[in-house]
Amino acid sequence: MKTKSNTANIVLTALMMALIMVSILFIRVPIPFTQGYVHLGDAMIFLSVLILGWKYGAIAAAFGGALGDLIGGFAMWAPWTFAIKGIMAIILGLVIMAVSKRENLSRGGFLFGEIMGMMVAGLFMVAGYYLAEGIMYGNWITPMLGVPWNIGQFVVGMVLATAIATVLCKTPAKYYFTYKLRMQQ
Repeated sequence: MKTKSNTANIVLTALMMALIMVSILFIRVPIPFTQGYVHLGDAMIFLSVLILGWKYGAIAAAFGGALGDLIGGFAMWAPWTFAIKGIMAIILGLVIMAVSKRENLSRGGFLFGEIMGMMVAGLFMVAGYYLAEGIMYGNWITPMLGVPWNIGQFVVGMVLATAIATVLCKTPAKYYFTYKLRMQQ
């Protein structure tokens, strides 16, 4: 049974990695006055943690995000993205686990943990990219132009990931989510 579970985790991790990469590559909105862009990758990162848990979700987030930068022509950002998106997924998973231990494990308690985790992880992402851009360009004023866009990116990601996870929980996949939730404790 353990081998079957490990195989499913590996396959789902690769699938989420690909979804993150595609969401970064093909759904881009350029940020005015900067070289950056916003994308829907954060929605898939949040969803990967909700589906896979924090360990496999972090692997998918780090590699999927970095591949999106590498293939998309932003190789200089790949190491930063690898670290920021991976840590972002870890933060989300750990907040969900902490809140779930204190709150009722029903969908309502889990939803509160999801929202709190996504907010904390999203704010970490905003700070991480601000710091990365400041270090890369040696300027701490210009990176502030991207802050509202990054906030908008993770807020849209929160809404989409929550909506998709809610729909998935009403399908036969809900048994997989229930299993994952129990495994995260």
